[in-house]
Amino acid sequence: MQTCILGKTGLRASVMGIGAGGPSRLGQRDHIRSESESTELVLRALDAGVNFIDTAEGYRTETIVGAAVAQRDRSQIIISTKKSLGRENISREALREGLHQSLRRLGVDTVDIYHLHGLRLEQYDYYSREIVPELQDLSRQGHIRFIGVTEHWNDDLAHKMLQRALADDLFDVIMVGFNLLNQGARETVLRAAMKKNIGVLIMFALRRALSQPDALRTTMQTLIKRGEIDARDFDLDDPLGFLMADGSAVSLQDAAYRFCRDEAGAHVILSGTGNPRHLDANLASFARPPLPPRHVERLRHIFRHVASVTGQ
Repeated sequence: MQTCILGKTGLRASVMGIGAGGPSRLGQRDHIRSESESTELVLRALDAGVNFIDTAEGYRTETIVGAAVAQRDRSQIIISTKKSLGRENISREALREGLHQSLRRLGVDTVDIYHLHGLRLEQYDYYSREIVPELQDLSRQGHIRFIGVTEHWNDDLAHKMLQRALADDLFDVIMVGFNLLNQGARETVLRAAMKKNIGVLIMFALRRALSQPDALRTTMQTLIKRGEIDARDFDLDDPLGFLMADGSAVSLQDAAYRFCRDEAGAHVILSGTGNPRHLDANLASFARPPLPPRHVERLRHIFRHVASVTGQ
């Protein structure tokens, strides 16, 4: 498993991270897996070389992550979790209690990265003024190693909150939405993060439009109508088939992960699943070489104006 240094944290992280949220939540969202089966899935990833696990209070998978971590060397695992915010501003006391409960469910004394989860632009001033100092205090006490923030991409397609966060330089790690369909974060977020050596976690690398052919065609048709892509640049019957036609990728999902993995400024690409077979396929994707430059350039060209979809 390829690794990288997660920005100024200095943590050596696997470039593939296990996402314990997303559409699957380790198989817990639709109860397709028992908790023990989900724990085994996390262990399977750890044993394959993945050392980065991202969970959250709101995912209800912290206990499963904790059960897996307890069976391996904690010092070799990076745990990222989050405090859910919602639309009502939380208090300092609620933040502390949330962290305490996450630590309890995870079965650890310290979390490596603790994020404000889904921070919205209109909430930014309050959280930067009232809650970030509390996070910094918790870090000094040893409960948190590094402070992070994640965006609410579906409601913030232009990444405006993260642009504020990067300008203020309050966070060690950020989580940003980015994929081959919507590459807008390249200019608005990733370049600035590189300049400040901020750790970058990529979410939404793979979503419905990049895993279901019918959903992809529908998305492409919508983008054509909006004038964000040009129908002359691809075959609408098989929009991204060129990636597989010459054997450069084994599937669109494979190409989607590798496209994000090799994006400048990206460190850890989050990959969620509740299926051991899917996990193995994802591990294989991260072991493959970069996509050919001609394909990367074509993907950049096709989607260069896209700003209205996330692939969800």
